[in-house]
Amino acid sequence: MTQPVARRDYSLTGTETERAADRNLVAAPWFRPRIDAGELQRLSERSNGRAALDTVAWLALLVGSGWLAVATAWSWWSIPAFALYGALYGGASDSRWHECGHGTAFRSRRLNDIVYVVASFMVLRGPTVWRWSHYRHHTDTIVVGRDAEIAFQRPPNLWRNALWFTGWWVIPLMVGRLVRHSMGRLDPDAAELVPAEDHRRVVWESRAFLAVLGLAAGGSLLAWTPIPIMLVGLPTVYGSWLMVFFGMTQHAGLREDVLDHRLNTRTVYMNPVFRFLYLNMNYHVEHHIFPTVPYRNLPALHRTVSDQLAPAVQGTLPAYRLIWNTLVRQRRDPRYEIPLDLPPPLGGDRPVDVGLDLWHRAADGEVDLGPLRDLVPGQISEVQLNGRPYVLYRLDRGSGTQTVVRLADGECTHQQVRLRDGVVVDGCLECPKHNGRFDADTGRAVGRPVTRDLGTYPVAIRNGRMWVRFDN
Repeated sequence: MTQPVARRDYSLTGTETERAADRNLVAAPWFRPRIDAGELQRLSERSNGRAALDTVAWLALLVGSGWLAVATAWSWWSIPAFALYGALYGGASDSRWHECGHGTAFRSRRLNDIVYVVASFMVLRGPTVWRWSHYRHHTDTIVVGRDAEIAFQRPPNLWRNALWFTGWWVIPLMVGRLVRHSMGRLDPDAAELVPAEDHRRVVWESRAFLAVLGLAAGGSLLAWTPIPIMLVGLPTVYGSWLMVFFGMTQHAGLREDVLDHRLNTRTVYMNPVFRFLYLNMNYHVEHHIFPTVPYRNLPALHRTVSDQLAPAVQGTLPAYRLIWNTLVRQRRDPRYEIPLDLPPPLGGDRPVDVGLDLWHRAADGEVDLGPLRDLVPGQISEVQLNGRPYVLYRLDRGSGTQTVVRLADGECTHQQVRLRDGVVVDGCLECPKHNGRFDADTGRAVGRPVTRDLGTYPVAIRNGRMWVRFDN
């Protein structure tokens, strides 16, 4: 008789957490394809217009299907109307939550935050808890004991996985978590993820979400009709199947505890309707490696780096056949991994680029960083000074009439990620791993998860060359 296989401890405070640290899997450097810095800069540009258009289209469909469901209640026509409303509410809202949580959907931070909070309510996720959870997901993707968002754990429970499409887990898990947090009882994973200074925010967000759910329930009782809760609250349950349908394609059946997103994340080609509902998150490998690139540019990013990635799955149905067969095999043998053919790397580490001429330290303590002409606007170059990494970048203002160059510490203050692979977007130096943002001029921390400022040093330009006084 086959002996049952013990399930690994997927919590953030168990034995696997220490094991991940011992194996150097915590906040470790990951594989990164080669890409031209200027091309990455262009692809990372954000747009309020495109995000607004997609958001208005989504909301219009949501309102229209909701009106149709109410207008036809309780005829047979209300069934497809409520089904569409639920999918848009409890399913498509997940991708809006995701993109606005990264702060890349809109150019405006305020618009990103507004849509993020609204979408968080639709999927019943506390905004602050899940923001920090997703930071960790990008830091230690599918690392057992570190990533709280590993949905398909080994050995897989196939019946439970199938039941996820029914939304059965929403009420006991998501609402129960909101209730506990509203009373100030953060669960161990939340307490591990969220900084202590944000705990009160978690409590009040949970209370606010529960209050809205309570108003919907109260409205149904007063009017003696289920319409209010069918429009607010219950759609998270009966519409969450779409979120699971898309989400299952991301990581299910792929490898755990690796430092290469090509091995634990998949890209699946999808039709235009799915891509609209999913906001191009089917290009999921590309998103994980380059989270600074907004959803609208992921297809172009895929075309740029696809020759360095594992082959994309040629459609949703092939992806589900692959996933189901893998989960069945992993139930018998949790160590089974999907074999993937990865292309050979194009080269080693990215070389330091500080201009054509050698920079040197002058007698008065200034350091010559090379000619300005070799540093294009938006480009980030890494330099080594006194054995430490720094990044050099150029900010052109006034339509290019005023040139400002800054030297900054070369590692993010959040988790020592090398900033040389980041981008300069909308006046901010953005971390390549978690979308943490620093004011590019002053180094001030302006976007979570970073909370500590970055050291910056003014660079003087004389005779076409860049100079910095650096005494330490």
